[in-house]
Amino acid sequence: MNAASQSTVFGRRKEPHTVIIARGNEIRHFTIRPWVAAFCGSALAAMAIGYLLATSYLVLRDDLIGATTARQARMQQAYEDRISALRAQVDRITSRQLLDQQLMETKVGELLERQSQLSLRHGRLAPILERAGSDVGTTPAVGATASAKPDQRADATEAQPQAYSVASVGALGSRDIKPFSLWSTRSDPAPSDTAADRADKLFVSINESLKAIEGQQLTRITALADNAYRNADAISQALGSAGLPVDSDFGKSDAGGPLIPLDSSMVFDSKVRELDEALDVLDRLKTEARRLPLANPAPGRSVTSPFGVRTDPLLGTAALHSGMDFRAPTGIPAKVTAPGVVVKAGWNGGYGRMVEVDHGNGFATRYGHLSKISVTVGERLNAGDVIGKTGSSGRSTGPHLHYEVRHKGEAIDPLRFLRVGKKVAQYL
Repeated sequence: MNAASQSTVFGRRKEPHTVIIARGNEIRHFTIRPWVAAFCGSALAAMAIGYLLATSYLVLRDDLIGATTARQARMQQAYEDRISALRAQVDRITSRQLLDQQLMETKVGELLERQSQLSLRHGRLAPILERAGSDVGTTPAVGATASAKPDQRADATEAQPQAYSVASVGALGSRDIKPFSLWSTRSDPAPSDTAADRADKLFVSINESLKAIEGQQLTRITALADNAYRNADAISQALGSAGLPVDSDFGKSDAGGPLIPLDSSMVFDSKVRELDEALDVLDRLKTEARRLPLANPAPGRSVTSPFGVRTDPLLGTAALHSGMDFRAPTGIPAKVTAPGVVVKAGWNGGYGRMVEVDHGNGFATRYGHLSKISVTVGERLNAGDVIGKTGSSGRSTGPHLHYEVRHKGEAIDPLRFLRVGKKVAQYL
């Protein structure tokens, strides 16, 4: 009845398991509840699973550790390779920067050396240019043209035919090439082709500027030498055409020898020597010309009686006039026409009051009919000094200046000297 009622309400109840153990005459039995059996089964299953997991871990641990170690090794190798690549790149950049720095230092050294050379050239040119300034000046020279200049500061007029002034040459020699720094173009540690290109362009620009300055110096020195030779040639031709003495060595070109190409570094020295030689030639010719009586003793006064045969103003017969007469009222200053020494100063027959000046090389000048004498015998005079005042003393029909030029005592037509004097006045 109990079984039926339980079956109706709760279903059939499970009976506990009974374990009977018989040993000889001993019989033992144990009653195992269902939940105990379930618990024991669950514990055994858990132990079996744990054992299997532990066994799998022990079996697969080495593989897992090996895989992890290999992965870490690969990561470390990749990291070290990256570090090596970066180090190599840094070394390359450093080497390139060092090479660029050395190259820049070399170029800067070359530029500074050329700047120093230009300064030394200016020091050498200073006395020669000062001398050329007084001897050559800015005398126009036909065919002397200025070369084109890359410098924006050059005058446009220099492209026309002209002579180069001494001041312009000196200005070229004294241009300052200021020291500069190019390392700012390499401030970025990474390589920069743009910065390198800018530095190269800067070096090229500065080199071209220095070459232009050197070329302008040489061109203008050559122009000055050409002007000096041209002036010397003009003086020589003027003196020679008048039959006056001239430097016997001028114009000769007795030279020869093997052709040896000129080193570019020697061009400047050669041009400077050429200019110096041209100035020496010009100085010699100027010195010779200045010793000759080429000036006018009465500037601005007309000639009333030339040199040569004329009708004597007192006798009315043909006679030789050994000089030139300049119309001048009494009291006008009479000027010596060349440097020399007074050899006569006083009354001299028909000359009246007369002054005679010895100019050397057999040349002498006489100034007659003076109203007053301002010099004494033995006095040394310069060209243009006043030797007295015009008048009408001696054999004269009125106030005027009688002027003579003599060579070794023989009278020469003064007009030859006056014409030469006008031609060479611009060069003296």
